[in-house]
Amino acid sequence: MQRLNQDIKEKNFKPVYLLYGEEAYLIKQYKDRLMAAVSSDGDSMNVHRYVGKDVETKEIISLAETLPFLAQYRVILLENTGWLKKGNEELLTYLPNLCDSTILILAEQEVDRRVKLFDQIKKQGRCVEFQKQTDVTLQKWILGILKKENKSISQQTLLHFLETVGEDMDRIRSELEKLLMYTYQKESISIEDVDSVCVRQVQNQIFDMIQALADRNQQKALDLYYDLLSLKEKPMKIIALIGRQFNLMLQIKELQRKGYDKKGMSEKTGLREFLIPKYAASASRFSGKELRQALEECVELETAVKTGQLKEALSVEILLVKYSKKGQFVQEGE
Repeated sequence: MQRLNQDIKEKNFKPVYLLYGEEAYLIKQYKDRLMAAVSSDGDSMNVHRYVGKDVETKEIISLAETLPFLAQYRVILLENTGWLKKGNEELLTYLPNLCDSTILILAEQEVDRRVKLFDQIKKQGRCVEFQKQTDVTLQKWILGILKKENKSISQQTLLHFLETVGEDMDRIRSELEKLLMYTYQKESISIEDVDSVCVRQVQNQIFDMIQALADRNQQKALDLYYDLLSLKEKPMKIIALIGRQFNLMLQIKELQRKGYDKKGMSEKTGLREFLIPKYAASASRFSGKELRQALEECVELETAVKTGQLKEALSVEILLVKYSKKGQFVQEGE
């Protein structure tokens, strides 16, 4: 990323760039910056964008061979072609002969580093991976945005905000803008402000549902389910997410038993480190046997729906009613 920034700053460009990774927000930001640096605003004659897996390689090569019109570069942006996953022999053969006045920019979600095309791009240009940002980096980024707006936020509220909106940077930016508009007359952002304006992730609502089951609060669990249905969430997706929550809690319980610390549990489960205490606290309310039983039941219900033995909406209701009964979850040893 540092070298890409340097290329943009010095306007010393490579003939081909590959931007890829898990963090779509950063890919978009750097793609836009790179495109702006190598081309002029409104230059429709020399800037070309292709999206999807139906792009014809011959057309791209023909365009790449065409000299730019009254500009230094002809720029071709290729997005999610799949070529960096399945390979592209035509482009691989052509790249060493790429016209000096053409710059290729590929932005891909899925990349297999073993394909020969990846090695060729790395040899001729830059392959820049944008990974999910760490907790610390995300928090610094958010604090930087808030500082520019002369807003303050406590660490507790900041973590609550991240827990509420999730880790996707595009979503975080969007929810921050809403929060800033909502608190424009205030100097400090509170937890109440976050809860008033920010949309909770579906998985957070699922977690609340699991908490309701642990409390044997059947009505709350069902209310949360009906809320999700009103938001057009599919029952099958809800079952899958419930199963994921049970699976995560089971993993946390077993990792705790093996002596893993918070950082280690985060690495093993893929959960953000600041979420580990929350999941650990919930996992402590169930035995390992109970979590495995609930997880198996989710799989069985999915199968029953797929085979037509059970109606989709009813499957979740059955699960919630069963596991919110008093005595269904009784804390016990393994």
